[in-house]
Amino acid sequence: MSQTITTGSDATPGLPPPGRPSPLGATVVADGVNLAVWSPGASLVEACLFATDGTETRIPLHPRHDGIHHALLRGVQPGTRYGLRAHGPWDPGAGYRFNPAKLLMDPYARAIEGDLVYDDALTVHLATDVGSPDPRDTAAFTPRSVVVATPPDWEPPRRPNTPWHRTVIYEMHVKGFTALHPDIPQELRGTYAGLAHPAAIKHLLALGVTAVELMPVHHFVTEPVVAARGLQNYWGYNTLGFFAPHAAYSSSGTGGEQVAEFKAMVRTLHDAGLEVILDVVYNHTCESGHGGPTLSFRGLGDGDHYKLIDDGNTYYDSTGCGNTVDAGNLGVLRMITDSLRYWVTEMGVDGFRFDLASSLTREDLDCDHRSPFLAALHQDPVLREVKLIAEPWDLGGGGYLVGTFGPPWSEWNDKYRAAVRDFWRGSPGEVKSPGEMGWRLTGSQDLYWNRSPRASVNFVTAHDGFPMRDLTEYNSKHNEANHENNRDGTDDNRSWNHGVEGPTAEVAIIQARGRTVRGMLATLLLSTGTPMILMGDELGHTQGGNNNAYCHDDPTTWINWDLDNRGQAQLEWTRALIALRQSHPTLRQDQFFEGRPVDQGRSADLLWLLPDGSPMTDAAWNDGNNQTLLMALSGDLGEVDHDGKPLRDSAFLLVLHAADSDTEISLPATVDGTIYARVLDTAQERPTVSPERHSAGTTTGISGRSVVVFRVQ
Repeated sequence: MSQTITTGSDATPGLPPPGRPSPLGATVVADGVNLAVWSPGASLVEACLFATDGTETRIPLHPRHDGIHHALLRGVQPGTRYGLRAHGPWDPGAGYRFNPAKLLMDPYARAIEGDLVYDDALTVHLATDVGSPDPRDTAAFTPRSVVVATPPDWEPPRRPNTPWHRTVIYEMHVKGFTALHPDIPQELRGTYAGLAHPAAIKHLLALGVTAVELMPVHHFVTEPVVAARGLQNYWGYNTLGFFAPHAAYSSSGTGGEQVAEFKAMVRTLHDAGLEVILDVVYNHTCESGHGGPTLSFRGLGDGDHYKLIDDGNTYYDSTGCGNTVDAGNLGVLRMITDSLRYWVTEMGVDGFRFDLASSLTREDLDCDHRSPFLAALHQDPVLREVKLIAEPWDLGGGGYLVGTFGPPWSEWNDKYRAAVRDFWRGSPGEVKSPGEMGWRLTGSQDLYWNRSPRASVNFVTAHDGFPMRDLTEYNSKHNEANHENNRDGTDDNRSWNHGVEGPTAEVAIIQARGRTVRGMLATLLLSTGTPMILMGDELGHTQGGNNNAYCHDDPTTWINWDLDNRGQAQLEWTRALIALRQSHPTLRQDQFFEGRPVDQGRSADLLWLLPDGSPMTDAAWNDGNNQTLLMALSGDLGEVDHDGKPLRDSAFLLVLHAADSDTEISLPATVDGTIYARVLDTAQERPTVSPERHSAGTTTGISGRSVVVFRVQ
C-alpha cells in the first residue's frame, strides 16, 4: 500500500520545504530530516517512507540543484525506514534506465535493514524485451534504508597511530573469528560486539598484532547466481551500502543499532592499542551487469555510476563482477571520498585496503596514475593521513600495477607471496631465483625504490586462496562444495602436499608439513616491510583444500578454537616471532638497506653470505639449486639519540634453508660481537631458546627446511 503526499511550502507549492543540497543522504536536523540525493539525470526523485505496517508514503523532492534532489522532511525521526524512487528518461543507449517501479536504497544510507529477496521483478527491464522497463514494483523484495542520528555525546575517536614499521596486520573476518569461540557468549558470536569481547581482544594482544584488517563490513548482499546454488556471499565483496555497517554482524539490532555497535567495537579495539583497517570494495557494486538487480545506483543513473561501452548498452567489467564503478565521475568520486571520510571521522577507523584498486584509477578504460581518484585521496587532509593500502591489480588490460602506487600508498605485494611460496616448496632446480627472494626479504626495493619498506605489505596467504596449512597439504584446489564444478578459484597455488593430497596420519609427513609452515611464517615475520597474517594461520586453520571459500558461512571458514598439538605449537611460534620482531628494530627496518656501514669501522647494515661464510656471488644469486640464504644484519640503525649518540640494536644472522637435507654454515667474524646465540630454530616444534653458544669463525648445523635466527653477542 502506498500514497503520495504533496505538502506545500512557501517556496514551491506542492513540494515540502526545500531543505539543503548538502550533505548528501538523510541528515537529522532540529525539525526533521534533510534528505539529499545525487541523480543528475532524473526528472524527479521521491522519498518513500515506510510505516511499521509497511504502508509507503511518497514525498517528491525538489528537483535538481547541480544534480541533487533535496527536501526537508518535517517530523521524520531517527529509525524511520525509507527508500527512493527515481523518475526520468528510459534511454539505455544514453545510460538512462530510470524506472520508478523499482524501490532504491539511498547510496548514503547510514544503516540498511531487511533481507534482499531475489525475484525477477528486480531486473530493471523486461525479461522478454531488454529495451523496455519492467513495470512490476519491487518494494516487497528489497531492504530498507534507515535514518540514523549521531548521538549527542559522540566524541572524536582516539587512535593508536601505530607507525608503519611497527605495524603487524591481521586480516580477519568479523563473523568467522568469533563464530565458534567458546569464551564469547553465544549471542555475541559473529558480531561486532563479539570482536570487542575481552576473549577476542586477549587473543589479538597475546598474538602481538597491531592492526586488524576487517574483510568487508560495508552492507553487502549475496549474488543471485550464488543464492540460486543454495549458498551465500560470506566474504562480503558485493556492496550495497558504502556508508552502512553490515547489519548481520550486529547483536543489538538492525534499525540503526549496528552503527552504535560498530563504533563501540572500534573504540574498544583502540583502547587495547589495536588499529582498525577496513577492506573496502568501491570498484563494483552488487547490481552486476545486464540482468542484475536494480537496487540503488543503476536506478539513480546507470551511466553516471558505471563505466558503459558500446553506445551505453554494455557494462565495462574490469572486476569480474559484472560492472565497474566510474570513480572518475565527479559525483561518484564525491560519494567514495565522503564514504571514506565518514568511516574515519564518524566511525573511527584507521585506514583502508582497497579491493582491486586499479579499477578505481581507470580513465577512458585505461589505468591512469593521475586519475581523479588518486588525486582526490592524495590532497584530502583527512584521508592522506590514514593507512591506505592498494590491491594493485584488477582483471582488465594493463591493470597489474604492483610497485606503481606512489606515496602515501602501501600495496599488497603478490610478488612477495609468489617468491616465498616458491622458495619453500621448491626442490633443487625449481627455485626460480634466490635473487628474487633477496629482494623480497629486504622490502622489495626493486619495486619501491623511491619510497620505503612500508610500501610493501608482505603476505604469504590472504582470504583469497589456500590458508597456510593447506599450502602444505594440497597440490590442487578442491572447490567442489562451491557447486561450480571446481572451475572457480586459481590454479596457481604454488603449494606442495609433501607427497600425500590432504590429511594424513603419517607422522613424518605431518612433521615435514609443520616445518614448511613454520619456515613460511618465520620468513614473513622476519622480512623487511609490513607483514600481514591471515586469520587462523596462527592456529593451523584448514579449509579442506578449498581455495575460494567466499560462499561458505560455516566451519569451512570459521576458526576452530579447539586446538590440537599442531595448532597450539603454531600459535606459540607466531607469538614468538612477532615478539622477536617487535623487540628489535634491526628486524623491522623503516628504511632500505644500503649494503654498507653506517659509520667507519662498523659492519655493513646487510651482508649476504654463502654457507661457508664468504660473500654471496652472482652465480649463487642466479642458481636455482641454491636453497640456503644467509643474511647478516648489523645492529647499527643509522640514527642518533637526543644526546647525539648512535642508536644500536643487536646484530643478527638469519639463515633460511629450504632443502630437505641438513647442512652446515660458518659463522662469520663481525665487529658486532664474537658469540652467536641460537635464538629461534623452526626445526623445533616449539619455540624454545637454545642454550648453545657458538664462537664466530666456527661451524654449526642447520636442519633441513628451517629458519634459524642467531643473535650476535
